[in-house]
Amino acid sequence: MDYRVIKENDLFLLTDDKGNIPLNNDYGLGLYTKDTRFLSKFDLKINNEDPILLSSSADENYSANILMTNPHMEKDGELILWRESVEIQRKRLIYDGVLYETVQVKSFYPKPVEFDISMQLDVDFTDMFIVRGFQSGETGKRTGIDHTDKSLTYHYEGADGVKRSTRVSWDREAINTSDSEVAFHFSLDHEEIQSVTFTIAPEVDGVSGEIMAPEQALENLKASYENWEKNTARVQTDSSRLQRLVDRGILDLRVLMTDIGYGQFPVAGLPWFGVPFGRDSLIAALQLLPFNAEIAKGTLRTLASQQGTKVDPWRDEQPGKIMHEIRYGELAGTGQIPFTPYYGTIDATPLFLMLLTEYTKWTGDLSLAEELQQTIENALIWIDEYGDRDGDGFVEYHQESSKGIANQGWKDSADSVVHRNGDYADTPIALSEVQGYVYQAKTGIAAIYEKQGKAEEAVRLLKEAEELKSKFHEQFWMEDQSFYAIALDKEKKKVGTLTSNPGHVLFSGMLEEEQAKQTVSKLVSPAFFSGYGIRTMAEGEAGYNPMSYHDGSIWPHDNSMILLGMSKLNHQKQANQVINGLMDAAQHFEYDRLPELFCGYGASGGPAVKYPVACSPQAWAAGTPLVFIQTVLGLFPDALNEVISVSPELPEGVNELTVQSIKIGNGYLSVSVRKENGKSFLTVNENTTGYTIHTDK
Repeated sequence: MDYRVIKENDLFLLTDDKGNIPLNNDYGLGLYTKDTRFLSKFDLKINNEDPILLSSSADENYSANILMTNPHMEKDGELILWRESVEIQRKRLIYDGVLYETVQVKSFYPKPVEFDISMQLDVDFTDMFIVRGFQSGETGKRTGIDHTDKSLTYHYEGADGVKRSTRVSWDREAINTSDSEVAFHFSLDHEEIQSVTFTIAPEVDGVSGEIMAPEQALENLKASYENWEKNTARVQTDSSRLQRLVDRGILDLRVLMTDIGYGQFPVAGLPWFGVPFGRDSLIAALQLLPFNAEIAKGTLRTLASQQGTKVDPWRDEQPGKIMHEIRYGELAGTGQIPFTPYYGTIDATPLFLMLLTEYTKWTGDLSLAEELQQTIENALIWIDEYGDRDGDGFVEYHQESSKGIANQGWKDSADSVVHRNGDYADTPIALSEVQGYVYQAKTGIAAIYEKQGKAEEAVRLLKEAEELKSKFHEQFWMEDQSFYAIALDKEKKKVGTLTSNPGHVLFSGMLEEEQAKQTVSKLVSPAFFSGYGIRTMAEGEAGYNPMSYHDGSIWPHDNSMILLGMSKLNHQKQANQVINGLMDAAQHFEYDRLPELFCGYGASGGPAVKYPVACSPQAWAAGTPLVFIQTVLGLFPDALNEVISVSPELPEGVNELTVQSIKIGNGYLSVSVRKENGKSFLTVNENTTGYTIHTDK
């Protein structure tokens, strides 16, 4: 379905391309906040007929413009309204928990015309998990509708004891109002314009957003975007496709920002994952570090606030564990689903520590580590005690919750961890990339501890990291494949299917030079690299399916994690090959936007193929073009030691690149790279960091 979605903070609107929410649609259209649908019908009619769509755009994410016109209307030979004589424009935005929609009509008929515009309305207050068909359960009931001359307020009392309401208001005198419809009459001369503005305000236990004039809401919203741009590093390049991708990524990440009281952080994606996530939010914040490191701080504080404190199998919770996902709807509030929050993720805890260490490398800010000291210590204890279930030195997962997730790495579909003979691996499962995250977390925290004067703790962490490095190569390396296994299964047998997972380990620094080289080589081989990106599973494997979610599809964020490792280890040629493939793929998607994932078919077969239900925008997909820039620059700062590594190599089709105001430490770095005769040359335009720049790795 060609849907339209806009979002601001934790309120989002999902409609069809006409801007409507038809009743009983199959796509879950509606206005949502707190995992509840606060508007289930919002259907515009002209003289009780559907308008004709002319154009529809929501490329700005926070506002949308939809242009329509009337069909021909005639009854018993008498003209009611000539076709295409009335222009109907829907303009909408969200600000401070309120949806604003202005319906503007303009006549192009040569004589005066009259017609009615009506909006059909309903609110079902349905939990998002029920809307999506994932769950059923005990729910509450509607408790009535309040009427005034210019508003309808729908009320609901949930099974969780929460009172929810939706107030729909309008600023024009209505000719008819019922529980499910409001209608307005318009009389227009040629080229005359009139309008009606609706405001829709969800309310939870008496709390709702502030309703203001739509013009003021738009002004405030634009100001917040201007502030975002001001605090984000700026990119200029002669490559129009790279420029569009980066600009789109920065805009998409802004719309996915939410603040629940601990600072801004990216939610996972729209339409269904607009809530705090563990790995998704952490990886998106990691991708944003060169552009806006403050987002990492908000992400870390938000997730620290929900760190596990007890053993609770229903929620897969353990002390020190970082959550997977939190939900706020009726099913969560009544304990019918375990997402309050749910902790079924094996990688969020090491990724939390990894983001903290990378944030410190970019900012030199040790105060955040001091603030989160107990969180860090609890997370390290979880890794060693609860994460390593059998004491073999590897972190592994096993589902405890009856309504939880079976596979708890980023490839969380039920068929994603499969042996080369086609058998699914049994849990507990130790994933390859997770061991890399743990290594990177422990070495990074050790560096912080050294600066904090905790030498003994630092030495212990480094020793544990070195032991993990040795065991990882011994247990995961497949000599016959010159590659690492995706995982070890319950029996400690290698799950030998060739997947992209080991590519994440490159960034950790845990691999020896020769094994890293062979890993990179395999990842850009024809079995993995489709021409549009690196597949999640190599072509030819028993589980390979280019149409699957995790077994042969292409995930931009997966590629971005691999790119960071390639660049860090100076495999720039291969990194640029992957970047060009992803840029080629992006041209086949709406708004030059990389989606959550797409099918793994080869580029030789034609355009990149959409995955049917991919989220768009998705935070870590939006962050992938930003990783292109860091990768191309070969930019890896170490604020703790006051050095910055820069080793640029521009990909094919990019001859000039300038990045301004990269915040590092207490200063800024601005650089330009130009390509001449196939070689890339760096110019440092600004360096107020006080750090030494190394131009080779």
